[in-house]
Amino acid sequence: MHFVFSPPAQAAAGLLNLPWDHPLEEWDDDRLTEIPQRGLSRHVVRFIAEGGEVFALKEIPERLARHEYGVLRHLGHLGIPAVDVVGVAVERPDDLDAMLVTRFLDYSSSFRALFASPRGANMTDRLMDAQVELVVRLHLAGVMWGDCSLSNTLFRFDAGALAAYLVDAETAEIHPRLSTGLREYDVDIAHEKVAAELMDLAAGGLLSEDIDPIEVADDLVSRYRRLWHELTDEEVMQRHEQRYRIGERIRRLHELGFDVDEVELIDDPAGGSRLRLTTRVAEPGRHRRELLALTGLDVWENQARRLLADIASFRGWMEQVEQRRVPLAVAASRWLAEVYRPTVEAIPAHLRSRLDEAEIFHEILEHRWFLSEAAGVDVGTSAAAKDYFERVLPTVPEDLVTPAAAVVEDDVDGG
Repeated sequence: MHFVFSPPAQAAAGLLNLPWDHPLEEWDDDRLTEIPQRGLSRHVVRFIAEGGEVFALKEIPERLARHEYGVLRHLGHLGIPAVDVVGVAVERPDDLDAMLVTRFLDYSSSFRALFASPRGANMTDRLMDAQVELVVRLHLAGVMWGDCSLSNTLFRFDAGALAAYLVDAETAEIHPRLSTGLREYDVDIAHEKVAAELMDLAAGGLLSEDIDPIEVADDLVSRYRRLWHELTDEEVMQRHEQRYRIGERIRRLHELGFDVDEVELIDDPAGGSRLRLTTRVAEPGRHRRELLALTGLDVWENQARRLLADIASFRGWMEQVEQRRVPLAVAASRWLAEVYRPTVEAIPAHLRSRLDEAEIFHEILEHRWFLSEAAGVDVGTSAAAKDYFERVLPTVPEDLVTPAAAVVEDDVDGG
C-alpha cells in the first residue's frame, strides 16, 4: 500500500493506523462519526474524527482518486473554494479501490439540511447565487466541473450570505481556457442535476410547495449567464466617458469578488472604443487577512468584512468620546476586548455549536439593528445579544451545520 499526502503531512499522521487493508464499508473504528444531512454519494464515504479535525474518506478506483487529488490541489493553489485534500491511499491489498482523504468543512451545510430547515424557506436565491458564483469561478480558471450538482457542493454561512465549496472533483477537467461549448455543456449538466435533486426533495416532502424545481434550475442558468456576461462582455463607450465607465465597470467586478488582469480599449468602427477586460478570480481573503492582522480572529471573508465595519463604527464612537484621532490598531484591540470577546463568551454553552462564533456575532449585529429600529434608539450590543440568545439562536436547528471538528470528536469520545 502506498500513501500520498499533501503538505503538511502531519495533519494525516493520526490516520495511518486505520484499517486500510479492509473495505471501507467494513471498518469498525471508534473514530468513525456520522455527518447529519450529508449529500448523496455513489461511492462509499465515511468520516473520521481525529486530532481535532474531521476527515472524509471516499473509496474510488485509483485512476479517479489520483485525478481528483490533483484537481483539488490545483483548485487550492488557485484559491477556488473547494474541500482541502489531505492525501490518497493507493495500491491497497486484495485489489481494493484507492481511498481519497479530504478535510470535512467545519460549520458547513448540505443543500438537504438547508431546505429541510425553517431557515431554508427563503434561502433559494442565496443558494443559487452561491452555486453560480462557484461555477463561474471554475470556468474563469479553465476548469469544467462535469458533475455540477447541489449534492457535490457544501454551503457555509458567511455573514448572512452563503458560500459554496466544491466537494467532488472526479469528473473535473483542467484546460488552459474553456470554450463556449464546454461551458454550456457544464451549465446544461447543472440544470439537469439541480432540477432532479429538488424534485427528489419535493417527493420526500422536504421542499416548500411554492418552490418549483424546474423554475429554480432555469433561474440558475439565467443567473450564470448574467454573471458571466457581466464579467466578460465587451462594452462600447465614447471617449469622453471612458474614464468614468471603466472605473464603474471595475468597481462592479470587485464587488462581485473578481479582479481585472488587463484593460484593453479597441477602436470601434461605429465610433468610440470597445472595452475588453480580462477577468480573473480575485485574490481571496483580503478582508480576512486584514482582520486577522488586527485582531487575531480567523473568520470567513464576508464575516471579516462585517466585523471590520463594526470596528470602524466602534472607532468612530471612540473618537467622538475622546475627541481625538484613534489609531485603527488601538480601536481594534479595544473592540476585541470590550465588544467581541464578551459577546461570544456569553453564548450559552448548549447553543455554541448551532453556528460558528463569528456568524453568531454577525447575527447579533443584525438583531441589534432590528431592535434599534423598533425602539427608535440604539439598544446596544449587550442587550441585543441577550435577546438574540433567548429568542433567535434556540430556533436554529441543531443539525443545520456540522459543528467544529473538536465538538464532533468530543461526541465520538463520549464527552
